[in-house]
Amino acid sequence: MEQYITVTGESRIADRWAEGILRTLTEVAPLIRENQYDYDTMADFMFSATMALNGIIRMGVTEDWSTHQIGHELTALHGLTHGHTLAIILPANLRVRKEIKAGKLLQYGERVWDINQGTPEERVEAAIEKTEEFFRSLGLTTRLHEEGIGEETIAEVERRFNKRQVAFGEQKDVTGEVTRKILEATL
Repeated sequence: MEQYITVTGESRIADRWAEGILRTLTEVAPLIRENQYDYDTMADFMFSATMALNGIIRMGVTEDWSTHQIGHELTALHGLTHGHTLAIILPANLRVRKEIKAGKLLQYGERVWDINQGTPEERVEAAIEKTEEFFRSLGLTTRLHEEGIGEETIAEVERRFNKRQVAFGEQKDVTGEVTRKILEATL
């Protein structure tokens, strides 16, 4: 997601590869929940994971990685698995930063979730909602309060980012202050 939902128009082929991986994951993940011993389904899942992380889909495109950086903090502070932190942070990150990601969110909504109706703003929100619903369908929580995490952690993550003077994201706009907004959006 952080190699894909960034800047529009950078690489048609990388976008289509990423979209194919995402569509495959939305198809196979529910099947895996039904039967994690289905070899062919697991093979599709593992091949998708390999293709998502081997560097091919990031060639020639701007990357974000702010969701990962925030997620690492939650893992360090609370021991949540890395993937679970991404399911919590990503929808909130997309909502807080949807203006700069609107073009790619529209494309993602159309090509991955078949969202073609409504105003651009409605379609952007629908794409984010479908993403969050997908995570929930896999049994993951998507809100910090569901994990007993609140203001104390938000303040600590903001403090850590400010101390390191970080600025993540494709626009280098995810500072400690923006991270606070993202984390507050997960409550």
